[in-house]
Amino acid sequence: MAEPLLSLNGLTARYGDFQALYGVDMHLAEGEVLAIIGANGAGKTTLMRSVSGLIGNAAEQVMYRGAAIGALRADQVAGLGIALVPEGRQLFPSLSVEENLLIGGRARRRGPWSLGAVFDLFPILEERRAVPSTALSGGQQQMVAIGRALMANPDLILFDEISLGLAPVIIRSIYDALPGIIGEGMSAVIVEQDITKALSVSDRVYCLQEGRVSLEGASRDVSRAEISQAYFGVA
Repeated sequence: MAEPLLSLNGLTARYGDFQALYGVDMHLAEGEVLAIIGANGAGKTTLMRSVSGLIGNAAEQVMYRGAAIGALRADQVAGLGIALVPEGRQLFPSLSVEENLLIGGRARRRGPWSLGAVFDLFPILEERRAVPSTALSGGQQQMVAIGRALMANPDLILFDEISLGLAPVIIRSIYDALPGIIGEGMSAVIVEQDITKALSVSDRVYCLQEGRVSLEGASRDVSRAEISQAYFGVA
C-alpha cells in the first residue's frame, strides 16, 4: 500500500483548558478528495488549523509525505505545499483583489496557478482586480480566498466551510469550479456542512462528533442512516 500523502495519528488539540480533538486518526492518499462533516463544535476547523500549522501539535501527530510536520509554523507548512482556504475568508481588507491574490504567491512554488489562471477560473475577479476586498460580495470574497490559496501552487488544498454564508447560486458556481481546481492533480480536504455537496465531490468522508471520528467510509457507500447516527448520535 502506498504511503499516504497526509496522515493524522492520534491528533489532539486544545484551546487553553478546552480540548477540541481527542486522538483523531485520518489519512489522505495522493490525488484524493476527502470530505469532513460534523455539527458545529465537532472539531472540524480545529483539525484544519492543526494541519495547516495555525495550531501547534506534537510533530508526529501530523505526517505529510512521510515527514512529521505537526510542530511546524504555518509559513513552514505552506512552503511544503499545503494551502488553507480559511473559514470566513480572512482577506486583507486594506488590499485590493489583486494584492490579496499576489500574497498567496509568496511561496514561489512552481505549478499551473498564476494570476492569469485564477482570473480564467473566476473572471469576475479580473473585472474587480483593483477593488478593495471589503467592497466584494461574500461569494466574490470566497473566490479571492480560493484564488489566494491556489496562487501558492499547493499539492494539498484545505477548504474550511467552503459554502458557509453564501447564496445557493454562488455555492453552485464555486462547486462548479472545483473540478478545474482539483483536476490539476491536487489533493483536497473539504470541510462542509452541506452533506449532499460534500459527498458529491469527495472520494471518502469522515464525520467528527465532539472531537472524535464517528464515521469513515467511501462517500458513495455511506447511507443517510449511518451519517445521521455519526452526526447526531441518533439513528
